[in-house]
Amino acid sequence: MENSIYIALSRQKVLKTNMDIVANNIANMNTTGFRGQTPLFEEYITDPTYNKDPMSFVLDYAQFQNTAAGSHEQTGNPLDVALNGPGFMAIEAHNGDTVYTRDGNFQLSADGTLTTMAGLRVLGSGGSINIPAGSTEINIDEKGIISNQNGTLGQLQIVEFENLQSLKPQGDNTYRTDGGKKEPSNTNVQQGFIEGSNVNPIMETNRMISILRDYQRVQRLLEGEHERLRSAIQKLSKV
Repeated sequence: MENSIYIALSRQKVLKTNMDIVANNIANMNTTGFRGQTPLFEEYITDPTYNKDPMSFVLDYAQFQNTAAGSHEQTGNPLDVALNGPGFMAIEAHNGDTVYTRDGNFQLSADGTLTTMAGLRVLGSGGSINIPAGSTEINIDEKGIISNQNGTLGQLQIVEFENLQSLKPQGDNTYRTDGGKKEPSNTNVQQGFIEGSNVNPIMETNRMISILRDYQRVQRLLEGEHERLRSAIQKLSKV
């Protein structure tokens, strides 16, 4: 197979990855606290055997998130919270690991535990947070301290990170990281609000159209190269 075909296929592969990411962004444009993702590409140069000229491929090696905050929408639900600032809230994943989210659309489980809409437990400074039955005056202050008419019930575990790009999407609108953490000195909580997605649907639609056109151009190049090889083989077979 000709080298040009390998290179074109590498381009199509990263275009498919790009399309998958854009499609996921569009699918989550109404997801609370969702942050759009963008792929990162680099040039991968190889030194092929029996060829003195190096080959330049396209390689997708990572993706980064748009760290801009989404707009806040007032819900009036006392369990809903939005974050002002760069922090994230700690959540317990299904496997017991601690993950993080900006999605403050919370609810109560049957036993009164505060959870996400996906059923993941919201973590406080001492573990999960329980809201007793009969709580009529649920209040969450700007530091995330939760109380009812009888007193304090717990505090949301809010974390800031040294590098937001270290956060990797894990599903259920959560992120995981091994990066450095720090106290939430620049983040406060707003009760009765939720943060919307920061995805710009018009921009993402334009990106999708551009990716589709690029893919079609590469496909035409591959078809032309295939025709060239077929023609060359036919001519050589007649000699």
